[in-house]
Amino acid sequence: MNKIIKLYLLPLLLVQLFACGQSKKQLSYHMDGKGITREALENYLDRAATMAEFLTVDPYVIDATYPGKEDDIRLIKNLGVKFVGRAIYRWGKEKALNDPAYLESAKKLAERVHGEDKDIIFQGGIFEAVTPEVNLVAIPAWTFEALGLQPEQRHFRYDSMLNLKKTYVDHWGPGSSVPDITRVETKLWMMFLAGSYINIGCEALHYGQIALVGMEDEGFKHWRSYMEQVRRYAAKHARRQWVLLDAHTPSGGMVVDGKSLLDFNAYPLRIKEVVDKPMEGILEKGYLDAFYGRSLGGITPSGWKNDALPYLLEVDNFGCSAKPGVADTTAHFVWGYDEITWFCLQTEAYRNDWLRYAYNFIKETDKNGFLAMPVSRLMDRGKGYPIVKTRANTASAAVPDGLNLEETIKDIWNKETR
Repeated sequence: MNKIIKLYLLPLLLVQLFACGQSKKQLSYHMDGKGITREALENYLDRAATMAEFLTVDPYVIDATYPGKEDDIRLIKNLGVKFVGRAIYRWGKEKALNDPAYLESAKKLAERVHGEDKDIIFQGGIFEAVTPEVNLVAIPAWTFEALGLQPEQRHFRYDSMLNLKKTYVDHWGPGSSVPDITRVETKLWMMFLAGSYINIGCEALHYGQIALVGMEDEGFKHWRSYMEQVRRYAAKHARRQWVLLDAHTPSGGMVVDGKSLLDFNAYPLRIKEVVDKPMEGILEKGYLDAFYGRSLGGITPSGWKNDALPYLLEVDNFGCSAKPGVADTTAHFVWGYDEITWFCLQTEAYRNDWLRYAYNFIKETDKNGFLAMPVSRLMDRGKGYPIVKTRANTASAAVPDGLNLEETIKDIWNKETR
C-alpha cells in the first residue's frame, strides 16, 4: 500500500518541485567580452532606475547637493535595482576631472555597492555640452593611445571641439557649446570620459543627444569609429570586458549596414498635457516625437538579430519654460515644466498612480520599451526657485524630502509579469 501511495504521489511531488524551481528561477544578468543576451539586457532594463549623480560625491555634484547616499544604498538593495542610470557625468564644471578625488570617491562608492551585488551596472553620461573648463583638464597618455594617436603632454582644447561652421556654438549659453564628433579633439574628450568611467566600474555609457553631437556626421561614420574604439578599450579594462552603449535616438536608432552601433536606445517619455484638466498628463503613441513603436531593428553589437532594439524611457529633465503652468501641446514641456519637475509637483497619490499607469502603458504599447524609474534627478521650477535633487526614497530623517515613491516602485516591480 505504501508503495502504491509513493508511486501515486511521485508525479505530484515532481510537479511541485518543478513549480518551486520555476518560481525561484534566477534571472540572468550575465555579460562578458562577447556581449549580452537579449534576455539579460531586458532583465537589466526592467530593473533600471535613474539615479543622477549617485556616484558623484559632494562637493563635486554639479547642480545641487546630494546628501543621504547611505539611504540610496539601502534603496538600491530594497528595490533590487540592477541598472543605475546616469550615475556619474559632467555638464560643464569639467575641471573636477583634474582632481583625482572626484573619480576616486566615485570608484570607492561603486566598489561598495558591487560588494553587495556584483551584477549591478552603473551608467556614466557623456553629454552634448562642453565649456572652456575643459582647458584645465590634462590629457592622460592612455586617452591618445586608445584612439591610436601619439601621446602629447597637454590639456584639452575647447575651441578644437567646436564645429567649424559655428553650428551649436554657445548653444547652451555663452561659453557652453555642443562638441562636434567629427573633430579629433571631441573624440579625445569623449574617450577620456568613457575610459575614466569604465575605470571606476561603470559598465554602461549614455551619449545623450547624438544627433546634436553628430551634426556633421553623415551616416554615423565618425560615431561608428569612435564607438568601436570605446568597445576595444572596454574589452581590456571593463569589469566584464563589455560596455553597454545607448543614446537618445530621435531617428529611431544608430543603424549602419543593418548593424546597430548601440546596445539599446533611450528616449524621454514625452508626456502629453490634458488641456482641460490642469496639470494632468498622459502618454500617447504618435504624440510629437514619442518613441513608442519607433525603435529600429538590426544586428546588435552582441550579435543577435532583432526587429526592434530594446529601449529605455526616462522621466526627462531639461529645464523650465518661460510659461510654467501653461499648456502647450506643440512643445516638449508638460504644463510649462520638464517631465520630472511636472511629475514631482503632483500630489503623492497622483504620482504613485501615474507611475503605475506609465509602466503599464509602456508594457501594453510596445514590448520593446522599458521604464527607468525616477529615483533621483534635477528638478527646475524656473526663475526664483532653486534647482534641487528629487528623491524617490521613503521620507525619513536621512532623506526628509523623500517623495515616498519607493514602495510603489517595489510593488510595480514585484507584480510585473514581463
